Amino acid sequence: MKPIKFVIALVIAIILISCVDKKSANIPGLILGTNPKDLKIVVQPIKGLPKATTNYIVADLKKVFANVQVNPPIELPKSTLNEAKTRHRAILILDYLKKFSNNGAIVIGLTNKDISATKGKINDWGVMGLSYRSGITCVASIYRLKGKNRLEKFTKVAIHELGHTQGLPHCVNRKCLMRSAQGKDRFNEVSTFCTDCKSFLQKKGWVI
Repeated sequence: MKPIKFVIALVIAIILISCVDKKSANIPGLILGTNPKDLKIVVQPIKGLPKATTNYIVADLKKVFANVQVNPPIELPKSTLNEAKTRHRAILILDYLKKFSNNGAIVIGLTNKDISATKGKINDWGVMGLSYRSGITCVASIYRLKGKNRLEKFTKVAIHELGHTQGLPHCVNRKCLMRSAQGKDRFNEVSTFCTDCKSFLQKKGWVI
């Protein structure tokens, strides 16, 4: 009887382990049907952004992602403008960029135009980037970035927004790339991902 009980216990243990493995593999933010290591990034420049700026960002993204595609520049539709026609609404840009995604690819729009989002009671708050958390689109703007290292800052904005598409929320660590900028240029204060954010992204296949 003891051998039979042992076999039964072993079978139950194997079943339980299999269930745990399946649950742990369901990483929050993972795009269903996409292998994290094969994640495709589509860079969509917006007309007006210098090609040299696009090339700078793309070179940095290729250090992280194995599959980076660069599309020809596009015009933003007038429907993305705010009522005063002074800024482009970032949320409308995200919706527009969806058409440039295929097979689960993440699309990041790069622009030098002023973009805005709703923040509390402020309907037209100027921002440097926006993304759908666990989504397929994000946008980064260099418009509000100043200084000799503004291209380096622009890369940080792009990486920050791509982090959101993978499911990461804002981080409380003041030096982490996922820190909330609150509409201000704080990118000289951040350097890399904190341990928790880095671990989260490495499970997605990020080389960081």
